[in-house]
Amino acid sequence: MEQQRILSSGTTGRGLSAESLCEILANYHPSPSDIRGDHDLNGFRPKPDNRAAAVLVPIVKHKEGLTVLFTKRTDHLKNHPGQISFPGGHTEEEDESAEHAALRETEEEVGLPHEYIKVIGRLNDYVTRTGFRVTPIIGLVEAPYPTEPDPHEVAEVFEVPLSFLLDRSNHEKCSRIFMGQKRYFWAMPYEDYYIWGATAGMLKNLCDVLDGEVSP
Repeated sequence: MEQQRILSSGTTGRGLSAESLCEILANYHPSPSDIRGDHDLNGFRPKPDNRAAAVLVPIVKHKEGLTVLFTKRTDHLKNHPGQISFPGGHTEEEDESAEHAALRETEEEVGLPHEYIKVIGRLNDYVTRTGFRVTPIIGLVEAPYPTEPDPHEVAEVFEVPLSFLLDRSNHEKCSRIFMGQKRYFWAMPYEDYYIWGATAGMLKNLCDVLDGEVSP
């Protein structure tokens, strides 16, 4: 199993420094009622009883620039096998907050200790078609950092330049037929990785926040 792959450190996203990233996100406080989700592109009303979950959006600080860390799920998992995702999962009773849940899940899945992560903000909750209300927590990670992925859940850990993900020309609006209906979703293909669905939707929201296209 390839534990960590840095595809390209690239340059800092559109001239965005780690300091300015922290400043923007520190001043962004999304309302609990202002949710994002699969419904944004598909016109349905999200369910009110979604199960709480949290993910970490790990932005890695390299000398050459900023990248975003992702995991590729193993092919034998029941839910979303082989897909690209952020580390995270269900919020448990012992979790004090969404931040606590995201950091706990990241350490369990990736082996990245919370001591290496500085929480710098959060995005709007994201509601998925499968019935989860996910809180994306933004964390700044100093490189180098240790990883020890759980081989049951994680096939690979890799990074993609933030500059690529913030470039709107790389945001593709796609569709598939699901249960007889056309469903739309965002995708951001990068090399041999297909970043799509909720993960791409959260990245789209991050792009909107950094561009000032959504109100705090």
